[in-house]
Amino acid sequence: MSDVHSPSVVVDQEQLKLAFAAFNEASEQLSGVYQDLQFQVEQLTYELALANGELHRQLAAKEVLSQKLTMLLNTLPGGVIALDANTCIEQINPAASVMLGDSLVGMSWQSIIDERLIPTAVANEWKVKGNSDETVVNTERRIHIESSPVDSAGRQILLVHDITEAHALQEQVRRNQRLTSMGEMAANLAHQLRTPLSSALLYASHLGNDALTSDERQKFAAKTIERIKHLEHLTGDMLRFVKGEAAQLESVKMSALLVELRQVVEPQIKHAGMYFVIHDNSQSISLVTDHKALCGALINLLENAIQASDQGDEITLSCDLVRDDVVFTVHDNGSGIDHALRERLFEPFFTTRSEGTGLGLAIVRAVIQSMGGRVEVNSEPNAGSEFIIFLPKNTSVTDCV
Repeated sequence: MSDVHSPSVVVDQEQLKLAFAAFNEASEQLSGVYQDLQFQVEQLTYELALANGELHRQLAAKEVLSQKLTMLLNTLPGGVIALDANTCIEQINPAASVMLGDSLVGMSWQSIIDERLIPTAVANEWKVKGNSDETVVNTERRIHIESSPVDSAGRQILLVHDITEAHALQEQVRRNQRLTSMGEMAANLAHQLRTPLSSALLYASHLGNDALTSDERQKFAAKTIERIKHLEHLTGDMLRFVKGEAAQLESVKMSALLVELRQVVEPQIKHAGMYFVIHDNSQSISLVTDHKALCGALINLLENAIQASDQGDEITLSCDLVRDDVVFTVHDNGSGIDHALRERLFEPFFTTRSEGTGLGLAIVRAVIQSMGGRVEVNSEPNAGSEFIIFLPKNTSVTDCV
């Protein structure tokens, strides 16, 4: 047997001790790492539990919010329609269903417009086919639709408002305003009618005089007819101003309108010994408007220009495009209008002419305002006059007041 105390045995024992020492050190390190990992796992588990709790809380809050929003949408008096990227209806609230009908989810919004809506003269306002408002007798349902901007996913929200009753009330107010205007004008009208009526009666009374010659009788008859025609013209202007007329919308090409005005007015201007010039800078633009009413308003201004001008004067009608407006200008070289009188030009029954009815310019202003436009006057004494009509290029027309 070899000696246990031999050098080789001693070396093995030392190596074994070192190995055990290294193993113990590694074990302690692993134990420390394990404890650190265990602590980190516990910390992460705690944080995960907190995160899960926060998520559950947020989920519950969102669920409550979703329920509130659903309840709000269901109780809103206005309609709400959600469109997807293909403009198909993906969600609709009960109010919109009441206004537009059931079973709309999945349908194309364009098909709803084609099948169930009728456009009106007012932008974004529609009549609903075959759907009357029971709260307003004999009244079609009328709605106003607003749309939100399209989001990044191509979706859009439509807000639908039922304006049936408001529109009916507005019409009632307008009718009341017409009646009020008629009442306020009654006294002025009586004064306007009295003078030509008295003249007509006076001339008519002379016709019964046997002593009159044939020429004198014809003279009195002609004067009587002249006075009666003046009364008829006055009464017609009053009815047009107070009653108003329903707009007949159509696409009107401005160049064609100027040609029509030349054919109608130029013979009268030439007969008066004046010159008529038209400047057409309309660039062939068309407006959807009331052709008859617009033509009548311009003829009215041109006839006023004739009455204000002298033989040899020039009357000019021009049509220009100025930003978002189509601009008509009627210019004459007449005596002009005093500044104090310009402020009253558009008042009903105000006139500077003994034969005037005082309603022509009031009618012009009412017609142009019904088209969303305005009328301006530029005039100085002894420097002629300009009446300027501004009409928006997207003209829409309401009933004249």
